[in-house]
This record gives sequence, structure tokens and C-alpha cells, in this order.
Amino acid sequence: MDLIAYWQKHVAPYLRARFGKDEEGASLVEYALLVALIAVVCIAAITFVGTSASKKFSTVGSNLS
Repeated sequence: MDLIAYWQKHVAPYLRARFGKDEEGASLVEYALLVALIAVVCIAAITFVGTSASKKFSTVGSNLS
């Protein structure tokens, strides 16, 4: 049996069965990265809006008194 036939008959099916269907790990990592990115964007937005809102409340409070 030559090397190519051996590869096609034994090694390739094993590699496909072992590594071909295992995409859960990659999708889990992708989802974790998306969640982390969304969290960073939310924190930045809340920080920016909080600072802006604090300035507005200070302005309104100083104008009322």
C-alpha cells in the first residue's frame, strides 16, 4: 500500500473525525470576545454619559441656588 492510499484510508478520516467537527471551542472564544467588547463599550459609554450628566446637574444646581 502506498503512502497516499494509506493516508486517504486511515489517517484522513481519523483527523476529520477528531478535529473536523469540534468548532464549539472556537465559537465559545468568539462569544467571549464579543461579550468583553460589548462590556468595554458599555463601560465607556456610561462613564462618558455619567460625566456629562454630572456636569449638567452641577450647572442646574448652581443656577437654582
